[in-house]
Amino acid sequence: MTANAHEHVMKRSITIIFAVTAGTSAGCLYYLQPLLDGVAADLGVSTPSAALLISATQIGYLCGLTLVVPLGDFLERRRMVPALLVGSMAALLFSALAPNFATLLVGVFVTGVTASAAQVVVPWSSALAGPEERGHVVGIVMSGLLLGILLSRVLSGAVAEVGGWRAILFCAAGVQLLMSVAVYLLAPNTGPATSGERYPDVLLSIFALIGRHSVLRQRMLLGFLSMACFSGVWTAMSFLLAGDGSSGYRYSDFVIGLFGLAGVAGAAGAPRVGRLADRGHLVGVTTGTWAIVLASWVLVAWGGYNVIALIVALLVFDFGIQGAHLANQTAVYALDPASRSRLTTAYMVAFFAGGVTGSVTGGIAYESGGWPRVCLIGFGTSVVALACWLVFWRADVNARTRE
Repeated sequence: MTANAHEHVMKRSITIIFAVTAGTSAGCLYYLQPLLDGVAADLGVSTPSAALLISATQIGYLCGLTLVVPLGDFLERRRMVPALLVGSMAALLFSALAPNFATLLVGVFVTGVTASAAQVVVPWSSALAGPEERGHVVGIVMSGLLLGILLSRVLSGAVAEVGGWRAILFCAAGVQLLMSVAVYLLAPNTGPATSGERYPDVLLSIFALIGRHSVLRQRMLLGFLSMACFSGVWTAMSFLLAGDGSSGYRYSDFVIGLFGLAGVAGAAGAPRVGRLADRGHLVGVTTGTWAIVLASWVLVAWGGYNVIALIVALLVFDFGIQGAHLANQTAVYALDPASRSRLTTAYMVAFFAGGVTGSVTGGIAYESGGWPRVCLIGFGTSVVALACWLVFWRADVNARTRE
């Protein structure tokens, strides 16, 4: 085997490790999402209260993105990521043993904080990749992340069917421990991206980056709106499939979890979207993926009454959301290579703020107006997002013309 071939094999193996790490960490945010109906019944809380578990996890994730992920620019990531994964294991065990709803809220919040390991490995993979392959490599890692989110629902449904909702948390804790060992032993020791900066200065520099880069501000808004749509649909859908309300499907935990497979097409398409972005088609990718999201709402709405339509809708919807998200990240990571962790923080805080908004809104909307109201809010949000993007694109064209 030549040196170049060995380097290629190693690089691909590291990419896979990062993709799995991102997936298992991000999956921790959603293990309970398809089980909300069962958790609500077990702990004696209402539908909107149960939906707060997803919101608490995402708020924890926001805190991790804000306070933890920027450390990736000046700490050794090979030590930082395993430490976060061990913390994730501890938080999952705490949640699995929670005797009441309040304790569970605390546990899932800390789980969200430690799940920010996913957003440390994404810019890490971008830093290790060459410019000509960066979008493709990030696309693979992001595919792993999205697969973790989607397959976590499938796995949680299957495990909960046998051992209840606590069993999946015990299983996830074991997986996080295994990944911490894998990253520590196999990932390269690359050193921090920057040095000589104090932690408060690093945090403050995030605001400077936001003020400096209009592209970052634009992509933060688009990310917020896309995640609000995504989280709203998947949170409300757990109640739709469980039969909560007057028009649900009344499926078991296992069958509800299987619906996560319908979104795998979005993850599978991510590397292809990354290649298009690498070839200079970022504007077309952004416009096309948002058009797909907008069109998918017809199928999503129909899915409230026809399960085949719902499955097809999730395939299309998740592909569009993932494509838009990857386009955003490709644009953001090109701004400042030395500050990718902080750029990740800025973008992903906005992204998961949209997730918190979507999960809260989805639970309330389904409780008050059922699936049609959830779809109406999502459609309106997508219209706003596409309109904003067209305004941003037109302004950029005019600015280039003036130059």
